[in-house]
Amino acid sequence: MAPAKLSGFCKQGNDWLYNARLPSDITIIVDGVKFHLHKFPLMSKCGKIACMLEEMQSIHDRTFTTKLEEFPGGSDTFLFAAKFCYGIQVEFTARNIITVYCAADYLEMTDEYGEDNLLSKAESFFHKNVLHNWKDCVLALQSCESCMPRAEKLHILQKCLNAVSTMVCTDPSLFGWPMMMYGSLQSPGGSILWNGINTGAKIRSAESDWWFEDISYFSVGLFERLIKTMEARGIRSEYLAGAVMYYARKFLPGLGRWQSRPSSKARTVASFSLIPAAVDQRDLLENIEKLLPKKKGKSFCRFLLGLLRVASILGVNRTCLDSLERRIGMQLELAGLDGLLIPSFSNSDTLYDTDCVERIIHHFLSSESGLTLFSPPSLDLLSSPSFEPLRKVARLIDNYLAEVASDVNLKPGKIRSLAEVLPDSSRTLHDGLYRALDIYFKAHPWLSDREKEVLCNIIDYGKLSIDACAHASQNKRLPLRVVLQVLFFEQLHLRAALAGCLNVLEAESAPMRQGIAPTEIAGNVTATGETSQRIVQRDGWVTIVRENQVLKVDMERMRSRVGELEDKVSKIKLEMKKVKKSRNSLSSPCIVAGKFGCKPLSKSSDSQTDVVGSTGPTPRPSFEQPHSSRHSGHRKSLSLFRDLTLGS
Repeated sequence: MAPAKLSGFCKQGNDWLYNARLPSDITIIVDGVKFHLHKFPLMSKCGKIACMLEEMQSIHDRTFTTKLEEFPGGSDTFLFAAKFCYGIQVEFTARNIITVYCAADYLEMTDEYGEDNLLSKAESFFHKNVLHNWKDCVLALQSCESCMPRAEKLHILQKCLNAVSTMVCTDPSLFGWPMMMYGSLQSPGGSILWNGINTGAKIRSAESDWWFEDISYFSVGLFERLIKTMEARGIRSEYLAGAVMYYARKFLPGLGRWQSRPSSKARTVASFSLIPAAVDQRDLLENIEKLLPKKKGKSFCRFLLGLLRVASILGVNRTCLDSLERRIGMQLELAGLDGLLIPSFSNSDTLYDTDCVERIIHHFLSSESGLTLFSPPSLDLLSSPSFEPLRKVARLIDNYLAEVASDVNLKPGKIRSLAEVLPDSSRTLHDGLYRALDIYFKAHPWLSDREKEVLCNIIDYGKLSIDACAHASQNKRLPLRVVLQVLFFEQLHLRAALAGCLNVLEAESAPMRQGIAPTEIAGNVTATGETSQRIVQRDGWVTIVRENQVLKVDMERMRSRVGELEDKVSKIKLEMKKVKKSRNSLSSPCIVAGKFGCKPLSKSSDSQTDVVGSTGPTPRPSFEQPHSSRHSGHRKSLSLFRDLTLGS
């Protein structure tokens, strides 16, 4: 196989040789690759190799071999430096400038060992070409991963980060940076060119997120350094949050449905020439959480919920999960129901992670601790804007309970704890709680009436709307005691509405009878009348009266039905008592006396009272019997039996 020739250098196997008639007298090993070179060209440019050769003068070996440990950029970068030492023309690019810069510093290729040496040329190209061009700066940053420590020492990395941060704050069209919407077809003044002709049309300002795509190709560590540098330079937090969200969505595919899709158009030329970095998703998520700014917003809250879902799947550390839950809790009023439905990935039997949602609610309450809550709350507090987040969270949790209630593995204690975690003043109506419990009872038909009554205790029946009361009064899944309470409060609602209507009618008709203008007494209408006007219309009070009468009839029917059931229970108990007595009396002396043809004596008054009391129509018979009268009757029967036997 013929050796590969490249600018005076040729490669044989894994070794590089320089095409010269003189034999090689020095061998340098870099990352397992051997370079068979000559001492003089290297000593004239490289201070490090010159010092090494001076130290080895005592050794008279004709060939000198050395190994360069941790060489910046590896064997490719050393080949670049060796070609420069041999006077072969080399080309600086944005991709190799940082590694060449670090390699020149490693080999000590300063001007002391030759004018316009490699270090000075690399430094000049870096400052004049790279730091003033967005594309070159981004490419240079991505290529510095292999020599990060030395680049940090030479302050090259920080200079690139500062340059990128400065350019992010500036409209790229002002500097003619290559945006893909027009490519390179633009004049130095910023006008669009057509076939080399200046059209006069100006390039429109770039979007604020034009740089998201380019920096998303960085590794996690470099991206973190860049975001912190931007934050230190005062870039707005919403831009930083957008960049972090874009980066996370790119490397965490599970976030696709939790963030709006990015624009399909390409951002810059750099986007086509960069190679995506390989990242560990768990480490990425834990670092992303630390970079997120403290901000609120619906889209940001949705992103946090998606991040929490992915974090549960990946199994990140507890600190990261707690921080995400705390961030979500601080803006829970902006969350959506679909975001809270986080599947349970632990050993729990439930479909959804209800424990996580409960912790989020606690974080929300701790963040809203400045709001004074009253029980019952005052009207001023309920109407205040500061109380609105609590009302929104209450509605959200009621909908969440209705969604998770169909889970057959959800325990009654968990649904009760979720319902009671919010204060009573957060709900003006308990219709949502009633709906959630109704769904829960339907999905758990094996619950006893006692368990259902315990769960129904979380509902304030006075806060149920008329429609909810009407539904609950006919709900067969509710215990009878709960239905009676609902009917009672429904009647109270109707009475209050009717009383309010009558007060309004009287207030409006009184000035008409007295000849007073209605505008003069407009301010004297009571708060009860104003509230009732929002419940019913003026001409609809007759309908309410009729509904109230129907409700009374239904309640009477319910009471009669309960009375009938109690009577049946009493009769059954009475029959059981008679059967028991008949069994006990089979061997009594009275029956024996009857067999001999003797008439038994009448019982005492106490005994008669006992029998009458036991067979009366009272629905609940007394089980306490006068034992003394029963014993006296037995004694009389025995004496009679003794006399009859003696007489015979």
